[in-house]
Amino acid sequence: MEPTEADLRRILTENRSVGVVGAKADPWEAAFYVPKYLTGHGWRAIGVNPKLAGTEWLGNPAVGSLAALPPVEVVEVFRRSDALVPVAQELLALPWKPKVVWFQLGIANDEAAGMLRAAGIEVVQDRCMMPEHRRLVG
Repeated sequence: MEPTEADLRRILTENRSVGVVGAKADPWEAAFYVPKYLTGHGWRAIGVNPKLAGTEWLGNPAVGSLAALPPVEVVEVFRRSDALVPVAQELLALPWKPKVVWFQLGIANDEAAGMLRAAGIEVVQDRCMMPEHRRLVG
């Protein structure tokens, strides 16, 4: 079941921390400018990318894997749709659970979404956080 407009507004207003799977360092990449936009609106973003591990990324230390990600409320995923089942499995193996997993625009996998929802995690598929935030929160 996909979230309603009210669900999206609630997700974007009640949460303030995001782990970004597939984070990028290049400012023209969506996996950089979308979380940068969020940090400009009070969010704390932590990049998850082995190439960025140990560096500062948007004001916080980046980590190399989901296993190294400190607890966050939302995990935003910038990975191909066919890579989402392993991402979901990694998320479910964490000692903590995010409230929401957000698959970026163009990214969806019903199997992975079902696994996460079965564990009580909200899932948003095939939407971009930046325009949704602009549209619903401002």
